[in-house]
Amino acid sequence: MSAENIRLQEDRHFKKHWKKWGPYLTERQWGTVREDYSADGSAWENVTHDDARSKAYRWGEEGIAGISDHKQKLCLAWAFWNGKDPFIKERLFGLTGNQGNHGEDVKEIYYYLDSTPTHSYMKMLYKYPQAEFPYQSLLQENLRRDKTKPEYELIDTGIFDEDRYFDIFIEYAKKDIEDIVAVATIHNRGPEEATIWVMPTLWFRKTWYTGHEPFMPKLSKRTDNSIKAFNPKSGNYSISFDGNPELKFCNNETNRERLYGIANERNYLKDGINDYVISGDDSHVNPDDFGTKAAAIYKITIPAGESHQIKLRLQHQFEDEPLEICNECLANRIIEADEFYNELQERVTDPDLKRIQRQAWAGMLWSKQFYYYDVERWLEGDPGRYVPPIARKKGRNANWKHLQNYDIISMPDKWEYPWYAAWDLAFHTIPLARLDPEFAKNQLLILLNEWYMHPNGQIPAYEWNFSDVNPPVHAYAVQRVYQIDKKANNGVGDQEFLERALHKLMLNFTWWVNQKDSDGQNIFEGGFLGLDNISLFDRSHAKYYKGKLEQADGTSWMAMFSLNMLRISLDLCEFNTVYQFTATKFLEHFLYIAGAMNNISKEGISLWDDEDNFFYDVFHLEGKEPNKLKVRSIVGLIPLFAVEPIREELFDKLPEFKKRLDFFLREKPKLAALVSSWIQPGYHKRRLFSLLRGHRMKSVLHKMLDSEEFLSEYGIRSLSKYHEKNPYAMKINGDNLSIKYTPGESDTRMFGGNSNWRGPIWFPINYLIIESLKKFDFYYGGDFSIEYPTGSGNFLTMDIIAKELSMRCMKIFMRDENGNRPVFGANEKFQTDPHFKDYILFYEYFHGDSGKGLGASHQTGWTGLVSEMIHKYYKESEHLPNASTTLFRS
Repeated sequence: MSAENIRLQEDRHFKKHWKKWGPYLTERQWGTVREDYSADGSAWENVTHDDARSKAYRWGEEGIAGISDHKQKLCLAWAFWNGKDPFIKERLFGLTGNQGNHGEDVKEIYYYLDSTPTHSYMKMLYKYPQAEFPYQSLLQENLRRDKTKPEYELIDTGIFDEDRYFDIFIEYAKKDIEDIVAVATIHNRGPEEATIWVMPTLWFRKTWYTGHEPFMPKLSKRTDNSIKAFNPKSGNYSISFDGNPELKFCNNETNRERLYGIANERNYLKDGINDYVISGDDSHVNPDDFGTKAAAIYKITIPAGESHQIKLRLQHQFEDEPLEICNECLANRIIEADEFYNELQERVTDPDLKRIQRQAWAGMLWSKQFYYYDVERWLEGDPGRYVPPIARKKGRNANWKHLQNYDIISMPDKWEYPWYAAWDLAFHTIPLARLDPEFAKNQLLILLNEWYMHPNGQIPAYEWNFSDVNPPVHAYAVQRVYQIDKKANNGVGDQEFLERALHKLMLNFTWWVNQKDSDGQNIFEGGFLGLDNISLFDRSHAKYYKGKLEQADGTSWMAMFSLNMLRISLDLCEFNTVYQFTATKFLEHFLYIAGAMNNISKEGISLWDDEDNFFYDVFHLEGKEPNKLKVRSIVGLIPLFAVEPIREELFDKLPEFKKRLDFFLREKPKLAALVSSWIQPGYHKRRLFSLLRGHRMKSVLHKMLDSEEFLSEYGIRSLSKYHEKNPYAMKINGDNLSIKYTPGESDTRMFGGNSNWRGPIWFPINYLIIESLKKFDFYYGGDFSIEYPTGSGNFLTMDIIAKELSMRCMKIFMRDENGNRPVFGANEKFQTDPHFKDYILFYEYFHGDSGKGLGASHQTGWTGLVSEMIHKYYKESEHLPNASTTLFRS
C-alpha cells in the first residue's frame, strides 16, 4: 500500500487528521453573495477587487496558492509585487459580470499542477508579468467589445510577448498533519535581470467581534525570521522563514476611511502591508511587531533565465532548526505522490494523457474550499454590529433561514464560481471517488444534511439563488460513487452511505413530484435546470409570457431519477430485502413518467414529435393550443439518460418485487410494450428499463451522431448545427424570440451571458451520453449496431461508439498531428512555448467546431470528468489512443 493510501486510511479512521490543512482558501471572496450587505443585492458592486485589499471579510478568505486549516482560523497565502503595479498582488484579478462582454472572468494565468488527496503534496504555477499589470486595459477593452467579439484576455495584451515575466511555482509538503513546508521557486523568464518582492502572508480570519467567537488571536514576531501564531482555541503555531526577510505586522481589519469615508476605530489595518511595500510608509504597520496579519517580505533580484527559492515551515510546535527538513520532505512527498498516481494510472500508457489526467485530478483537489454561510445570521446581521438593510429580509435566499454551511466543499471553480453548485458537485464526486472515496461520499451527503436541504426536500442550488432548480443528478452520483467505492473495496459496498443517501433523496424526489408536476400528469416543469440559455427564453420565467412550459428534459431527468432510485434500492437489497418495496415504488414512477412522455394520458400533447423524430419542450400559452418549441438541443437527447439494464437473476432473489413487476406490466400492457424491454430479454437474459427503444432510440441517435447536427470532432454539441442555417424563431405575446447555433461564446445577455448552451460542448452532458450508450450496450451485448457517423456507412456497437465519443472529448486536450492542442485555439504562445504548452486549462465548455476552451478557465470541477473518460478508455479497450477517432473501424 502506498504511503498516501496509508494516510487516507489514517484520516478515514480518525487516527490522524491528514486533511486538517489544505487548499481551502477561495480565490475570490470579493463579489460573492455572502459578503454582500447591499439593499439591492448587487454583490459584484458591493465589494469590488479594488475594495478587497482594504476590506476584512465576514465569511471566508481569499489568496493566491493559499492554504488554511479546515475551519479557516489561520490562513497562509502568497503575495507579490513587481515594483510597478499600483498595489501588491494579493489576489487574482478578474472582471465582474457587468464588466465582461461575456460575463465575469478571471484575467490571470495560473495552473494547478499536482496534489494528493490528503494534500501531503501540492504544486501550483502562477505567471506574474514584470511590466505593470494591465488592469485598466483589460477592463476598458472588454467593456468596449460587444458579444460578437471574443473576450480580451491577459495573454492578448502582449505582456508576455518578450517573456518578461516570472514563473512562480508554489509547492507544499506535509511532514506531519500540522508540520508543513512550503517552497516558492521563482524563475525569471525574461532577457534581463528583474526584481520581485515575494511575501508569504499569514492572517487570522476575522472571527472576533461578531458575537460568534469573542477571542482575539495574535501574530507576533518570535525571532528575526519566525512568527508565532496564537489562537486561544488551537494554541500556538510557529512559522519560520529562510534567509532574512522583513517581518511586518498589521491587523485584519477594514480600512473604513478608505472605503466609506468613516473614521477608523483601529490602527494598522488590512492594507497596511500593501501601503508599506508600495510607498515605504511604515506608519501603517505595527512597530511593536504584532497583529492579526503579517508578511515576510523578500526583495529579490533574479538574473535573466535564473531562479530563486524561498522556503518556510509551519508547525504546531517549535523546533530550533525548522528549515533543515524542507528539501528532504518535499522530495519524499513527490516520490510518494508519483507512487500513488502510478498505481492509479497503471494502464494509461500515453505520457501526454497521463499528464492531462493528473492535472485534471490536481485541479479538482485544489478546488476544495472552506465554505461558511449562515443565512439567518447573514439576513439579520451580527449582534451589536452593522444591521443589514431591512429589504434583505424579503430578498435573496430569505426562505432558506435554516441553511448553515460550515464545511470543506468541492467548488466548480474557486474564482468564477467560489460557491458550491448542486449538480456540478454531483459530477465532481465521480472522478474524486477514484482518488478519495470517503471525501466523494461525504460531499454527496453534505447537501442532503438537514441544515443544507430545505425542510420541503429541495436541495440548495447555489448561493445566488438556493431556490433555483438544478437537474436531479444527485441520486445518479450516489449510485455511481457507491459502485466505484465497492469495487475498490473488494466488492464490499458501503451500506450506511447508501441508506443515508436514499432516505434523504426520497424527500428530494417527493419535492420534485409535489412542486414541478403542477397538473399531476407526470410531466415536469423544471425551469432553469442549469442549462442557462438553451431555450428561446429563460425557462424559469415562462409565466412572464403567460404560459406554462412542459419540459422534455425536466421530465427525462425525473425518469432518470426514478431509475437511479430503483437501482439504489436494488443495491440495498443485498443487505436488506425490505428495500424491494422501495424499488417497486420507483419502478412505477418511472413507467408512469415514460407513459406521460409518450402521451398515454388522455390530456396534453406528446413531447415526442413524429415529424422530426425528436423530443421537444411544449409551451402552453393561455387561451391557445399547445406549441412544440422545435429547438433541436440536448433537451431532446436527455431521454437517453433514463436507462437501466438489470440482470434477470437479481429478480429471482426478490420475489415480492418480481411479483409486483409482473402484475404491473400485465395490467398495464401499453406501458410494458412502449417503455420496457422486460418482455424481450437481452444478452444473458438481461432486462432493460429505458425511455427509448427501437425506432425512437435509433432516430435520436441518428441526429446525435450526425456531424451536421450534434456530432462535433470534439464531442456532442449542446445545440444542433442544423440551426446554423435554420434558426428557430417564434413570436410570443409580441416578443420576437429566436435561437441559432452559436458554437462559441454566448451572444445573449440571458443569465449574464457568461455561459452558453447554444452549441458548445459541455463535459457533463457528454459523460452522461457515453455512460448511457454503455448501458444500452450492456443490455444488447454487442448485438446492436448503429451508423456512426450518420451517413458514413460504418456500423458500430454502442460500446465502440461510446469509446469514440470519449476519444473526441479527450482530443480537446491532446496534441493533434501538428502538435497543437485544440483547447488553446489559435494562441501561438500556448501552443508552442515550452513554458506554456504542457500546462492544461480545464475550461467550463468548448467551442462546438474547434474545441477551443471557453467560459471559466479553471472549471476543472465537472470538466475534470475527462480524467474518468481516460481511466475508463484504457480500462475497457485494448487499443491505445492516438489523434484519430477512426481507431475502432478496422
